[in-house]
Amino acid sequence: MRTLVLFALVGLGAQLVDGSLGMGYGVTSTTLLLAVGAGPAAASATAHLAEIGTNLASGVAHWRFGNVDWRVVLKVGVPGAAGAAAGATFLSSLDTSVAAPLMNTVLLALGLYVLVRFTVRGLNRQNLGKPMRRRFLVPLGLFAGFVDATGGGGWGPVGTPAILASGRMEPRRVIGSIDTAEFLVSASASVAFLLALGSQGIDPVWVLGLLAGGLVAAPIAAWLVRHVPPRLLGSAVGGIIVFTNTRSLFAVFEVADAVRWPVYAVVVLGWAGAVAWSWKQYRADTEAESVEAARRLEAERRAELVRRD
Repeated sequence: MRTLVLFALVGLGAQLVDGSLGMGYGVTSTTLLLAVGAGPAAASATAHLAEIGTNLASGVAHWRFGNVDWRVVLKVGVPGAAGAAAGATFLSSLDTSVAAPLMNTVLLALGLYVLVRFTVRGLNRQNLGKPMRRRFLVPLGLFAGFVDATGGGGWGPVGTPAILASGRMEPRRVIGSIDTAEFLVSASASVAFLLALGSQGIDPVWVLGLLAGGLVAAPIAAWLVRHVPPRLLGSAVGGIIVFTNTRSLFAVFEVADAVRWPVYAVVVLGWAGAVAWSWKQYRADTEAESVEAARRLEAERRAELVRRD
């Protein structure tokens, strides 16, 4: 029972992050599963099985809040499913001694990407409203799906920033569309893992726990996406992923304490600095938007007075 509650809490937190940022469920839950001793392929399979239900619930919630572009969902989700099946088959064929450090390295890279992406960069709004092109979405889906299955997560960290960077969609619609398309990716990866592994190493209690927490969080996250500052949340979650997977890699390669602790100190200090910087920038951006809104309102008021005169 304690295990079920623990994994439900992890699923709750992971889905709140994923539904608000468009990324993080697979990376967060797989990082935990590896930390408690699950094999790499089993950890990814467990996370993806739970994600089938959470992605379905998240997609419905985002759709109800008007956060989904169905054309983007199909254009990126179908090739994403193909990439995920290929990634799951590849990971299942690797020996555990090779797969574990490989997955930790992929997760560490994704964590660094999330941390840097949300700490340093803002959003490009110049192309907002322009259509998303198939020649961009198809290869993106294939690559993101492959990374997602081999890393136990990565669909969101690869797909969401890439579409955000194009500046062609509102952030909330990017997040809602990526979350909804991930249902296809999770289902495809799960089928491929089950065909390759059977149920070996997959604990149904872990799956149920992650699923239960995720189902509770999905509608909350779809609502929060309009209110939570993504920059701050991305920096916080990215730091957790970087620290946890750095620790796992040090354990795999038996790195000496004389090296471990200074690196841990650097990671934690950098993480704290990133969160503080993200909060500062969020406040500055909010103030700038308020000033700009006030200027527009004043300009509209003056224009209305001129028309009356």
